[in-house]
Amino acid sequence: MNSPVCVVVTSFGYGHAPAPSRADVTLDVRRHFRNPHRDPAMRYLTGQHEPVRTHVLNTPGVLRLIENTAQQARDLLNASAATRQVVIAVGCVGGRHRSVAIADGIVSALRDAGINVAVQHRDITRDVLPSGTHQRLDTGGLR
Repeated sequence: MNSPVCVVVTSFGYGHAPAPSRADVTLDVRRHFRNPHRDPAMRYLTGQHEPVRTHVLNTPGVLRLIENTAQQARDLLNASAATRQVVIAVGCVGGRHRSVAIADGIVSALRDAGINVAVQHRDITRDVLPSGTHQRLDTGGLR
């Protein structure tokens, strides 16, 4: 019998729809980390492609964010009196690059800690947003 999923990590793009409302923790990574969308060689790739993944994970502060978020998920699981799921949402502008690589990093860290985790990439297959959208939404501006 499989053990229940304890943590669900969802990547998404603010340019497509709001953050998932059910998240216990929401990371907005639009303003703080380099955006692979700005490099034409990476624009149509995703955070699951090695060049994008490496670019995101080598951005100063990203690995620490992944470690801290995984620890926060473990803390929330330990603090819960009843067995429930912890939901973590990671959002960038388009939901294809930074959020995907960071979400996958959190999933990997949690799996390494022996936690049963699932990942959902809500917007990874959606169309790439135009560059003007990124410039506006990278600063946290609303539509």
